[in-house]
Amino acid sequence: MSSPPSPSALSASSDGSSQDVYTTNPYTNHPSLTSTESEVLWEYAKLSRRMKEITEIMRELTHEQDQAALIGQLRALEKKMGFVMTLFRASAWGVINERAAAEGQ
Repeated sequence: MSSPPSPSALSASSDGSSQDVYTTNPYTNHPSLTSTESEVLWEYAKLSRRMKEITEIMRELTHEQDQAALIGQLRALEKKMGFVMTLFRASAWGVINERAAAEGQ
């Protein structure tokens, strides 16, 4: 009894040509699988392929140099936001104190 092919084995056939897992179910007519199991495994194989494609795209879009520059920019922005928050708190505290002083008179 043979086992079904793994999703990683679906990326290339024995002759090295790429199979299209999106249009062809490699689990169809497998002797040890029901049709439902075949369909579920096919969906997992398609999901696995999509996740690999997304991972490759993300690797292309993000480079370490770009990440380092982005981290530096985000840290500078974080410092500015902290400064703005401190000024906002001081302003809010000033308004609260002015109201309290006005109500006390």
